[in-house]
Amino acid sequence: MNPRPDVTLAQRKRQLVADELTEAAMRLLVRDGFDAVTIDEIATAAGVSKRTFFRYFASKEDVVVQFLADMGDDIRTALAARPAAEPPSVALLHAVRVPLAACGDHVDRALSVVRLILHTPALLARFLERQAQWRDGLTAELADRTGLDPEVELYPRMAAGMALTAFDAVLHRWCASDGHDDPTELIDRAFAVIAPALDPAPPPPSGG
Repeated sequence: MNPRPDVTLAQRKRQLVADELTEAAMRLLVRDGFDAVTIDEIATAAGVSKRTFFRYFASKEDVVVQFLADMGDDIRTALAARPAAEPPSVALLHAVRVPLAACGDHVDRALSVVRLILHTPALLARFLERQAQWRDGLTAELADRTGLDPEVELYPRMAAGMALTAFDAVLHRWCASDGHDDPTELIDRAFAVIAPALDPAPPPPSGG
């Protein structure tokens, strides 16, 4: 029995409103274009006030970027779940594949959002900010996995950056293909290129 059902109910209600706002915003923004849609129109379509909108989102940009914001958490969580002895290239590939597989499972919706973000300068700037945060998270996770101090060693941040560069390249290619390419196949191809750099060569044997 939940000892605090009121908290659970409040959380559910908040999530429901956030979902309604997101759905309304994405429907309008994809149909009419980012610059043509106002916050008043989004709030009206969701059946809430403009004041309520600002309780959940700071701007129109936040509504759209939130659609992909959880990707970074998904990637880091997936990386943390990989076997400790797994080569970094394999662990990172499986982690980055998680959100891309979700895109492949919901092509129409995901493609509309990705296209909107990549083709709208204000949204692209916010998305790149998010990716910088993802890189910090992956850097910390790789540091834990490898035992390397990211303040001293270059590898954790460089490896995180390469993985996210591959992710970004796949999003662009997938968008350019109008969703016809399989994003998981694209990321496999991308990692085939960067894997040698992600898996450092073993140290040479010590002389004896």
